[in-house]
Amino acid sequence: MRGAATYEEEAVVSAGGRRRARADDGSLGRAVTRARDGDEAAFGLVYREVQPMLLGYVRGLVGDDADDVAAEAWHDIVRDLGAFHGDGSAFRGWAATIARHRALDHLRRIGSRPRTTALDGVAAEPAAAPDCAGVALENLSTARALAMIAALPPDQAEAVLLRVVIGLSGPAAAEVLGKRPGAVRTAAHRGLRRLAQQLAHARGAEDPETAAPDAPGHDDDREA
Repeated sequence: MRGAATYEEEAVVSAGGRRRARADDGSLGRAVTRARDGDEAAFGLVYREVQPMLLGYVRGLVGDDADDVAAEAWHDIVRDLGAFHGDGSAFRGWAATIARHRALDHLRRIGSRPRTTALDGVAAEPAAAPDCAGVALENLSTARALAMIAALPPDQAEAVLLRVVIGLSGPAAAEVLGKRPGAVRTAAHRGLRRLAQQLAHARGAEDPETAAPDAPGHDDDREA
């Protein structure tokens, strides 16, 4: 019998699309090191790799003001780059933290409440399969993926954004949010499960004769 995570992955992959290539963390880390030493070409590589995911994350937090907020984040990244030390994964987490601070500052300035909510009160739940997030959303167009994430509950939305769009591990995403890793994993798991179900239903509506049957373990969410 197939597990729920396997079914989710197959349902999402069948929606079609193309996974965006992502540089490995070693290559990104080396480019960051060269950029820190003043190599402008290396900084261009870093920007081209990180900007799309950073912009997607910020758009999930502030909507149409994402371009301006991301530009503010890059100003801070450039200013503080000399103090950064770490590999590509650490850089993505560091950049995401800066972007999140700029996004929350922006929301405070305009008097809007942030999309994010506290995660620590979420009940424990098994974590999703390691790369279920990447399969779920990287196979979709950016616009469609962000629209689907935006429809999730806020805590799930930001956890998925960090796990999928930025590509952080569970502990790294928790560090960005200042929350417990278990709470962030739970929120990401629930969000990914919803997304996989939505994609499976959408595919079934387009081609009901070939839609996959319901998998065990996919009852409707009963969270408050």
